[in-house]
Amino acid sequence: MQPIRSSPGSTRELRRVALSGLLGTTVEFYDFLVYGTVAALVFGELFFPQADPAVGTIAAFGTFAAGYVARPLGGILFGHFGDRLGRKSMMLMTMTLMGCGSFLIGLLPTYDAIGVWAPVLLVALRVVQGLAIGGEWGGATLMVVEHAERTQGSRRGLWSSFTQLGAPLGSVLSAGVVTLVATLPDDQFRSWGWRVPFLLSFVLLGVGLFVRLRVAESPLFAEVKRERSATPPIFEVLRRPKPVLLACCVGIGAFTAQSLLTGFMISYATGNGYSRSQVLTAVTIASCVALVVLPTAAALTDRVGRRPVVLAGALASAALAFPVLALVDSGSPGLLILALVLGHGIAQSTMYGPLGALFSEMFGTRVRYTGASLGYQAATLVGAGFSPLIASSLLASNGGGSTPVSLLLCGGALITAVTVWRMRETNTDTLGSAALPQEAPTPEGIRP
Repeated sequence: MQPIRSSPGSTRELRRVALSGLLGTTVEFYDFLVYGTVAALVFGELFFPQADPAVGTIAAFGTFAAGYVARPLGGILFGHFGDRLGRKSMMLMTMTLMGCGSFLIGLLPTYDAIGVWAPVLLVALRVVQGLAIGGEWGGATLMVVEHAERTQGSRRGLWSSFTQLGAPLGSVLSAGVVTLVATLPDDQFRSWGWRVPFLLSFVLLGVGLFVRLRVAESPLFAEVKRERSATPPIFEVLRRPKPVLLACCVGIGAFTAQSLLTGFMISYATGNGYSRSQVLTAVTIASCVALVVLPTAAALTDRVGRRPVVLAGALASAALAFPVLALVDSGSPGLLILALVLGHGIAQSTMYGPLGALFSEMFGTRVRYTGASLGYQAATLVGAGFSPLIASSLLASNGGGSTPVSLLLCGGALITAVTVWRMRETNTDTLGSAALPQEAPTPEGIRP
């Protein structure tokens, strides 16, 4: 692909869109990951107090999974209107839903106050969060990638990484805020301290909306808006489902590692003798490393291709699955940090960084929001939604031991490795305006 010349005005607009994507996904992931962190620490006893500790943890992660179940539905819902009405309006709506849902979780009465309605309302708000984040990623990513196509088409990987950075940045913010409130005495943390991270999301929401209101609609979408088909985008995508299935399988490894090495790891490590602050510090440091590795990996894909970079990350994640958990089981805070830096900060980030550009390149403009969102969110459901629940259940039934967690990590990474190995390269493709998904990748890796 030849570099596309851009005017100073278009480049400024691209930077504004990239900042919007970064802030938006940071807010979304902050809200979503705060839930996972707090669920690992106190939700079992606050919302499921009649269960024993192990069952309470499983129940808490069950509500965590409810948010992931809603994500593909959010991808379909907001993808439909994003492909029909525009990317920008859906970005504003998803951010508002996520911020308000998180804020309301911070106001929820616990089981002791309203009984069974407490977990019911918790699950309902978690579903709202899932719907919102299900539509958020697609809108934010496509706005950046489609603007970049007009100005920096040969660097889509690098520019799309700004949206991808929202995940580790949101993780840094969520872990940092929870770390601060976790220093409170246990009784204060359980009574009101856990609410603070959720309530702070309202401030982040205001900042994010201010920036997003100032960006322009995607130029590629503007070109095809008047040519939309009468057939709903989801039907057009599912008529040729191979790209969605491939996208789902490519993303499984990254999301399995993200889920097990962040939210679940807090519960696992604190149960093995680490303090809350030690674990949260390790997660924060690993996320800071990811802030460097992720854009580096994404930018590298513009030069060498998406496939080799994602494949390298997947193979590294599979190779590190057992050593990482062995380091965690050592009981050493320093080795815990090393484990999360290797598994999450480096291997997972290398897999995750290129996904924004890769998924966008698999679909035509008129169905890109729906197709990319559905593939991405299906991967999060399979890879991240059920991994903590499965890991908690296996640990409870086997009486401890890290082998089930290592096997889940390794299995997810190998699924990604095999899938991306079988795909063709897409980094030199031009983003078209076709109504149907792009031609599915071929096993030989050669473009038809």
